Amino acid sequence: MAYTFQSWQVFLIALAGWINHRQQAAIDFLREQNRVLLEQLGDRRIRLTDIRRRRLAVAGKAVGRKALLDLAGIVTPDTILAWHRKLVAAKWDQRSRRGPGRPGVMKEIERLDVRFAGENPSWGYRRIEGALANLGHHVARTTVANLLRKNGIDPAPERGCWTSWRTFLGAHWSTIAAIDFTTVEVWGRPGLVTMYVLFVIELRGRRVHFARMTLGPDDAWIRQVGRNLTDAVDGFLINKRFCLMDRDAKFTTAFRCLLREAGIESVRLPPPSPNLRHGSRDSCVRSSGESTDLRDIVDHRI
Repeated sequence: MAYTFQSWQVFLIALAGWINHRQQAAIDFLREQNRVLLEQLGDRRIRLTDIRRRRLAVAGKAVGRKALLDLAGIVTPDTILAWHRKLVAAKWDQRSRRGPGRPGVMKEIERLDVRFAGENPSWGYRRIEGALANLGHHVARTTVANLLRKNGIDPAPERGCWTSWRTFLGAHWSTIAAIDFTTVEVWGRPGLVTMYVLFVIELRGRRVHFARMTLGPDDAWIRQVGRNLTDAVDGFLINKRFCLMDRDAKFTTAFRCLLREAGIESVRLPPPSPNLRHGSRDSCVRSSGESTDLRDIVDHRI
C-alpha cells in the first residue's frame, strides 16, 4: 500500500534538507577558514590559556572523537578529550577542602626520642616507646622508628657502628682537599693540542684552585706544583691534613713525599672505584672493619 505524504510533511522534509544544506555549507566554510589560518600560522606554536582549553574541551566532547579527526586543526582530538577528562577529574578534586591532616608529633616527643637513643645505644624501639610512656607520651613503635630515621639514627644493633656522611664531614671536612687532572683541547699550529690542567678543590667551601697547566706533566713539573701547593705563606693546602687523589701515575712518589713532609697525607682511592659508593647506607662509615668507601679510607687515617 503506497504511503501518501501530507503537504505539511513534505514541507518539513524540504525545510530539514535546506537547513542541513546550510549547516554543511557553514561547516565547509569554517574548515576552509581554519586551513587558511593554519597556513598563515606556519610552524609557530599556538599559546592557549586555561579558559580556551576548557572551551575547546567542552565543545570537542560534544562533537566526538570521530568528527574531531576532520575538524580539529589546532591540537589533536586526543589532546582535546584529555582536557575534558581533566575537567571531569577537577570536579571531584577535594584537595582544597581537606584539612591539615593528622597533627604532627610534638617537638618534645621527638627531642626525647633522639635523646634516649643517643644516651642509650642499646635501647631498641620498644624500650624507647616504654620510656616515653613512663613520661606520659604514648606513641607507637613505628612513630619512634620514624623519628629516629628522620634524625639519621640507626636501629639499636647498628647504632654507634656507623657514622653518617654529614657527621663525618662536619668533623673533618675543613682538613680535606682533593686533587685531579682534567684535559682541554687547545688549537695550535699542529691542530688540536691536549693540555693537562691540574686543579685542587677544598672540600669545606668547594673552593677550586687552578694549580698549573702543561703539555706533558713529568716528575719535575709535578714536584714544583707540590712545592707551590704546600708553600708556608700562600700554599692552597695550608692547614690541610688529607689530600684525596686517584692512582694516576702522574702523582709520583716524589710528589706524595712532598705532601707528607708538609704534614699532608695522600689518600689514594681504591683501584676499582670509578664511582665511589653513595646512598643512605653507603653514605655512612663503619667505625671498624674494612671497607672500600672513600670515607672509610680517610677515617682509618684519623
